[in-house]
Amino acid sequence: MFGRKETPPAQEAVDSASRTDEALRAQGKGAPTPKRSVQEAARKRPLVPTDRKAARDQSRANVRDERAKTRQALDTGDERYLPLRDKGPNRRYIRQFVDARVNIGEFLMIAALVFVVLSFFQSVAVQSAVLMAFWVLIVAVIVDCVLLRRKLKKKLTEKFGSPNQGDLWYGVTRALQFRRLRLPKPQVSRGQYPS
Repeated sequence: MFGRKETPPAQEAVDSASRTDEALRAQGKGAPTPKRSVQEAARKRPLVPTDRKAARDQSRANVRDERAKTRQALDTGDERYLPLRDKGPNRRYIRQFVDARVNIGEFLMIAALVFVVLSFFQSVAVQSAVLMAFWVLIVAVIVDCVLLRRKLKKKLTEKFGSPNQGDLWYGVTRALQFRRLRLPKPQVSRGQYPS
């Protein structure tokens, strides 16, 4: 009465056949497809972690590691960890081209500081000479940047196809910075133009 029900032999044959059929199907994927509710439950995460302090410390450690990798890449020129604006073969070529030449724009800030100091003299002749020299330097920097832009456009078109405006602007702004303060740091010496 309360014992186990016996299954007829025909039913056992059907069950064993279905088990082997399931085994063959499982071999194809390696595992049965999980139910939707199981998949959704696996994706659910709390909005706020249970241990907020540990999560904050982990997040800070991750950010610190990423910054260290980026800083190291800016010093060595490692493409994997460079910021997005500096990545790519065309940007590397622009950096090498700009760093290989002597740019007038990199001396602009030093000259501006000298001009400011010289403008404190009360002599009208000195002040007008300083002002004239400053304007000549500004014009020279503009001409140098225009020539750099034209050369870069020609070189980039030959090597990579048509350059975009961002690439040319990247080269001009790099040419206006002090060589020692440029990031990523220059990887070539002066006169060592890229091929």
